[in-house]
Amino acid sequence: MANHVSALKRARQTEKKTAVNRANTTRVRTSLRALREALAKGDIAAAQAQFRTTVSLLDKSVQKGVLHDNTASRYKSRLNARLKAVATSTVAPKAAKSTKAKKAK
Repeated sequence: MANHVSALKRARQTEKKTAVNRANTTRVRTSLRALREALAKGDIAAAQAQFRTTVSLLDKSVQKGVLHDNTASRYKSRLNARLKAVATSTVAPKAAKSTKAKKAK
């Protein structure tokens, strides 16, 4: 344990910063989990709304120093690709049905 006044102060500051960083990390992870669950369910509207929230939280975490910039960019890129894949996979079967119907006529 610290004995000097400055070391005691540094220990107090570390505890506060740790609590803040842990809260921010938890907030980001919870948002990421919610987005992944919305994508798994195939709920496009909820996933798009959650995507905007998640991207905002990722950017804020970069500003606060919780995540590295490239890490947040990688998360955003991969999540956007998954969102697009889910959105196109639910739209594509409808389009395929309409083209088959046109060819049959």
